[in-house]
Amino acid sequence: MKVLTVFAHPNPRSFCHAILQRFTQGLQEAGHTSEVVDLYEIRFDPVFRTADFASYINEDIPKEVLERMNLKKYVLDSVGGPLKRFLASVWLRGKDDMAIAKFIHEHRPKDVLAQWEKVKQAEGLAFIAPVFWLAFPAILKGWFERVFSYGDVYALTREGWDGHAKGRVPLLHHEKVLVISTTHFGEEDYKAYWELPMSRVIDDWGLRYPGIKRVEHVYFYGASWVDDCTRQSYLERAYKLGKEFAVS
Repeated sequence: MKVLTVFAHPNPRSFCHAILQRFTQGLQEAGHTSEVVDLYEIRFDPVFRTADFASYINEDIPKEVLERMNLKKYVLDSVGGPLKRFLASVWLRGKDDMAIAKFIHEHRPKDVLAQWEKVKQAEGLAFIAPVFWLAFPAILKGWFERVFSYGDVYALTREGWDGHAKGRVPLLHHEKVLVISTTHFGEEDYKAYWELPMSRVIDDWGLRYPGIKRVEHVYFYGASWVDDCTRQSYLERAYKLGKEFAVS
């Protein structure tokens, strides 16, 4: 299986990075093709900017919704100086909203396109990161906001465009997603209070809702203070998670 691992920790000497290494080793020894995207290493920009709206404009959006978006103005406002605006205005002549929407979506930010191509080519996904405020670190949260966009990861029926969540259409077809979270606080607190809300947001909304049926979320509790024996057991489990990634 071709597995893409998205990693988010700023310290390459962290225990979280050691987890990544052991997980990747397990994948490779099981014969999987493994690619790692280290978001800090590539300096991925997590900030959703004006240019990122292009990722959420798609030719499949209902005609009346596209009309309200005033896409010709969007293009003219985005291209830059007078010469580019003139050339854009020439290109726009005779183009309908669907054609303009398709063009805009195909010209979303290059870093987003690069990440989406990696996601699209993968058969399985893994996310490895520490827990920040019961969620992913900002750089990984921003990755989701910018890369998991409309028309690629999900679509909407008429009900969805009218504001009903049941109108969300899943578009992802990956075989499995694994989330590995390292925590500061212990297992008792996470089991009692925090795993359920994290599962609702990360596992259900972020991954199952877009279409992934097999979602596994593993916590390595108290990674900053547990003893060496427990840490070693975490590393061995990370290796096993990689080696048995394809096991149902």
